[in-house]
Amino acid sequence: MHTILLKKILAERTWHMRVATPLVARKCRAGQFIMLRIHACGERIPLTIADWDRDAGFIDIYFQEIGATTELLATLQEGNAILDVVGPLGNPSHVERIDGTFVMVGGGFGIAAGYPVARAFKEAGNRVIAVLGAKTKKLLICEEMLKAVCDEVYVATNDGSYGRKGLVSDVLQGLLDEGEDIGLVFPVGPPIMMKIISQMTLPLKIKTIVSLNSVMVDGTGMCGSCRVTVAGKTRFVCSEGIDFDGHEVDWDEMMSRQKMYCRQEAEALTHQSESGSCWGGSR
Repeated sequence: MHTILLKKILAERTWHMRVATPLVARKCRAGQFIMLRIHACGERIPLTIADWDRDAGFIDIYFQEIGATTELLATLQEGNAILDVVGPLGNPSHVERIDGTFVMVGGGFGIAAGYPVARAFKEAGNRVIAVLGAKTKKLLICEEMLKAVCDEVYVATNDGSYGRKGLVSDVLQGLLDEGEDIGLVFPVGPPIMMKIISQMTLPLKIKTIVSLNSVMVDGTGMCGSCRVTVAGKTRFVCSEGIDFDGHEVDWDEMMSRQKMYCRQEAEALTHQSESGSCWGGSR
C-alpha cells in the first residue's frame, strides 16, 4: 500500500499528488512512468513520474479527471492508500549536452511530464526553453516550477487570457523566426500537438523527440495495446519508449488507436456514477 502524502488541485479537474513509494523513488529517472492500481478490482493506468525525492521516498504525479479511474483517484485524500504503484517503467529520456537550445513544448497536463526532462537537460549544462500551452489561464500548470529550471518560459493560451494568444506551435515558430538556435525539441501533451510540432521541425531537420501517451494495460510489453508504428516498424511504447523520434511516428494510426476503448470508457464512467465503484475503462 502506498500512502498519499499530498493532494492539491492545480486547475479544473487537474490534480497533483505526492505518493509514498520508496522503492520507485530510489530508481526513477526523467521520462519514466508508473502503473497505478487503486484497489484490487481496479484497472491499471500509466502516469508519468513528474518529480521525486529519493531520500524522502516519494514521487509526484499529475493527472486529469478524464475517465473512471482518474475520477476515483481524485476522490482520495491525504492519508488514504493506493494499492499498487509499479515502476519505474519505460526507458529514461536520453539526456546529454547538445548543440543548440533544448525546447520543451508542453500542452495541457502534459506540461508536468515535460518538467523532469527539462530539468535534466538544464542540469546537463544546456540552454533550456519551455513553451507551455493551455486553453485558458485557469488551466495552465507548473509554470513556476519550469521557471525555476529553464532559461526562458513562454506561454500560449487559446483564448489569449494569459501569455500569447494562440498555440504552442505559434510560439515555436516565433522562436525560429527570431533565430533561436534550436538543437532539440521535446513535445509532450495531446497527440495532435505533438504531430503538428513534429511536422514543423521535419523540413528544418531539427531533432524532435516525443513522449507518447498511448493506451497501456500492463506497462511491461506483454499485452501489446500500446503499440505504435515508428519508421514503419511496430514498437511497444511501454517497453521501448516512451520517447520516440517524432518524425518517424505514424501519428494518424496512433490517434486512431487512442479511440479503441471509447465505448468501454463511457460504460465505466456510467457504471461508476451509478454504483460508486470503479471497473475497467479509461484512465
